[in-house]
Amino acid sequence: MSGESKVPNPITGDVLVRGFDRHMGVRFVSASRDEVILEYDVDERHLQPYGIVHGGMHCATIETACSTGAGLDAMQRGLTVVGVENHTSFVRAVRAGTIRVTATPITRGRRTQLWEATARDAQGQIVATGRVRLLCLQPGTELGGAPVPRPGSSEE
Repeated sequence: MSGESKVPNPITGDVLVRGFDRHMGVRFVSASRDEVILEYDVDERHLQPYGIVHGGMHCATIETACSTGAGLDAMQRGLTVVGVENHTSFVRAVRAGTIRVTATPITRGRRTQLWEATARDAQGQIVATGRVRLLCLQPGTELGGAPVPRPGSSEE
């Protein structure tokens, strides 16, 4: 399983990147309840027709970073989180290189959390910024037709 990040999934507690993040080559550099850093190397999967990183990729990686941090925080209270709002601004076009996304909390309340993230290119220039609001959920709350699993459980 080479190439997989070894950071706890805030929902299941496992340590493998899955689904979209895995498919898109996202790697976690570090993750805690106070800061999450992830990165990816730009390749064909990430580009829109003009040959620059698709805005949806910036939105997705900003949401991944913010959701991971919020999830790690919520786990300490036996909760999980789900994103309810993502506002991402595209600052500079990127065609190649490594993008690094750093997310930190603005506020961590009982019911919601607000996180902000900045995506930078290999030269340290800001390429996108975003804020993600997340809702804290109790285990068993129905979401998408199924109950939310207990943090750290293997249920999915």
